[in-house]
Amino acid sequence: MQNVKETSVQVMHPNAAGIDISSRGHYIAVPPDRDTQPVRSFGSFTEDIREIVQWLRSCKIDTVAMESTGVYWIQLYLMLEEAGFEVYLVNARHVKNVTGRKTDELDCQWIQKLHSFGLLSNSFQPDNLTRELREYVRQRKSLIHDSSRHIQHMQKAMEMMNIKLPNVISDITGKSGMQIIEAILKGERNPEKLLRLVDARVKASPLEIKKSLEGRWRKEHLFELKQAFDLYNYFLGKIDECDKEIEKVLSTYDSQEIMPEPDKKKLRNELKIIPSLI
Repeated sequence: MQNVKETSVQVMHPNAAGIDISSRGHYIAVPPDRDTQPVRSFGSFTEDIREIVQWLRSCKIDTVAMESTGVYWIQLYLMLEEAGFEVYLVNARHVKNVTGRKTDELDCQWIQKLHSFGLLSNSFQPDNLTRELREYVRQRKSLIHDSSRHIQHMQKAMEMMNIKLPNVISDITGKSGMQIIEAILKGERNPEKLLRLVDARVKASPLEIKKSLEGRWRKEHLFELKQAFDLYNYFLGKIDECDKEIEKVLSTYDSQEIMPEPDKKKLRNELKIIPSLI
């Protein structure tokens, strides 16, 4: 009879902990021999995370695994990383796809077990400077999205007054469009005078533009147009503030020479900001 050797999974990370994350609190498991209560629950406030750090240190933990649940993992991840722990951020699907879990086992215990056996893959996490840049870029994208709603509101207000400017100027937020809207809000109603504000490069004929500027000026729609115009310009200011912060981070990249030139060009295209920022 052929001898069959039993094989067992070796422990790769003997000092591993597992964390089950939620918005209100975190369940944490450490090896059973590290504490009389190897599974504990903590709150999600900053002082609770400090308590987590202290408890993991007292349990001689050096590596921690957690699932990437929403945005609730971010501050815990950063504070653990700053405290010197090796932190694994793992995909929840990878954790669930591993067979062999006991029915009475908590999520944090299962994560701890898988991590101790080296069965979890760490997701890529950027350095702090890249994190900072990413947050500015995301905020900028959000501001651009919000500003676009106010462009639609300006177009609607003009349509309600039968001002057909958007029909003859492709982008009412360009120089010509914004100058005309600003003049209208200051009280100008004469199409001939408004026509003088149009850039010569606009393809529509002067007659078409003049016709588009004849409407029925109603107080309530002028009020809507003004609010949308003011809000759009407000968001432009906030986008400019983001650009300045992005410029600061990119200047740091230049000084440290940690971002390759092709990546800078790609980022510039994605952000659609002026070349001088990169």
